Amino acid sequence: MIHAEFAGEKAPEFVILKTEVEFTDLEYVVRFAGETADRGTYALDLTGTPPALTLTGVEGPNAGRTIPCLFQLAGDRLRVCYGLDGGVPTVFATAADAQRYLATYRRKPPAVTPGGER
Repeated sequence: MIHAEFAGEKAPEFVILKTEVEFTDLEYVVRFAGETADRGTYALDLTGTPPALTLTGVEGPNAGRTIPCLFQLAGDRLRVCYGLDGGVPTVFATAADAQRYLATYRRKPPAVTPGGER
């Protein structure tokens, strides 16, 4: 994570530096300081502009919750606006009166094996 804000306020730097999200085929994992903090599944909707993502929490504080999101992928950057109140975000922004979490992530480069393969 390289930037995050909630309800119009920037997240503390230690949260930004220690948070990672990983998307695999249809699952996501959020790690804080290397430990799994949240895990679940997701569904993509590429028909809209911007495209949408729906997270379904399985483990952690979002277990049993459905969180609609907007996302934008540009190069190595992924920007996600999470509708924590269950409402679908309409813009990539937060405000004091809205339960929105906006995060920007930078893709990690692929790991290099000792033989130099990625």
